[in-house]
Amino acid sequence: MMIKRIILAVVMMIITIYTTPVLSQPLPIASAETVGMSSERLNLLPALINTAIKDKVMPGAVILVARRAKIVMRDAYGESQWIPEPKPLDIDMVFDLASITKPVATATSIMILAEQGRLRLWDKVKEYIPQFKPFLTEDGKPADDARLWHLLTHTSGLPPYTDAKEVAKNYGDPCPLDSLANYIAKLDKIAPPATEFRYSCLGFITLANIVKRITGKTVAEFAEENIFGPLGMTHTFFTPAEKFKSLCVPTEVIDGVPLVGVVHDPLARLKGGISGNAGLFSTADDLLVFAQMMLNGGEFNGVRILSPLTVERMTEVFPEVSFAGRGLGWDLTSPYSTNGGDLFGVGGYGHTGYTGTSLWIDPETETVVILLSNRVHPEDKTSVVALRSRVANIVASAILEK
Repeated sequence: MMIKRIILAVVMMIITIYTTPVLSQPLPIASAETVGMSSERLNLLPALINTAIKDKVMPGAVILVARRAKIVMRDAYGESQWIPEPKPLDIDMVFDLASITKPVATATSIMILAEQGRLRLWDKVKEYIPQFKPFLTEDGKPADDARLWHLLTHTSGLPPYTDAKEVAKNYGDPCPLDSLANYIAKLDKIAPPATEFRYSCLGFITLANIVKRITGKTVAEFAEENIFGPLGMTHTFFTPAEKFKSLCVPTEVIDGVPLVGVVHDPLARLKGGISGNAGLFSTADDLLVFAQMMLNGGEFNGVRILSPLTVERMTEVFPEVSFAGRGLGWDLTSPYSTNGGDLFGVGGYGHTGYTGTSLWIDPETETVVILLSNRVHPEDKTSVVALRSRVANIVASAILEK
């Protein structure tokens, strides 16, 4: 009897070892063929990425491809840095996501507040920030007031950016969030709401300030409590703690020192790294958790973040400004959506980050494409726009069964 118990215990231990997923992998790994893809076509990706590294487009890159809730490619190429000395890039390293912060942290936080009945997308921005100045016509009359959905779709009339040094001169460094939001609110608008698409970091800084004014919490605190923590995204955060600094991939070298675990975006850096437009750090695996949650209609592993209807509204072109090609925080068909490539169908959505990061989600084929690089290291002189499209095209071409 004792021997049988020992044998049973050993068998159960072996089963547990081989069926329990590795903690760092959010989904099971499978061959491309098991999810209707061609491994031969996917295997074109390493050469493409290694050529970009050889051409000094970036020190290295992480690529993760998943389909039908299974990982078919998960690799790191090249190095994490060249300055002060070369270091290898590991698959689990943490990247400065830059503008991927916009949909993943800021827009999702706003939509959670909408679900909770704490705001409406049709609320006027000035209801939360009274100083928000309207566009003035040639005869000096104010245009219609901008609403929250204008900020989410980049059609509010706000300029794209503002001079961080000028803001620091007037409000200090670090600059309080309310001070920057009020400064942005008073800027002259460049168009009436809903008439022009102008990609604007300032709109998402404003949205983060609205999160703070409603909840009393920064977008970092709110997103951790309502998104990242519940999903188990343990390596996704603003302002990485010291224990994570060794995992952070360096970006630009400024005054002879690479930024490591410090946000690259000047306005986000001015606010101590917590901002609505940039500042989020994450890994490819954590981003896949978020992407799969979106593909699942707002739920992952029994944890619901958003309702299915909210996910649908976020990821369709907003009807009031269809010319913009934007959803609520997400990019669908705007001129910035080239990271989706040429072959995925209408209905996909994603976002890019200035530092060299990219996320594309295609609901039609249940495919996720994540490409993370630090193309701004050591200098901000290269572009990965074409590379993102080519990566997406290879992945799309590998899908042989719909």
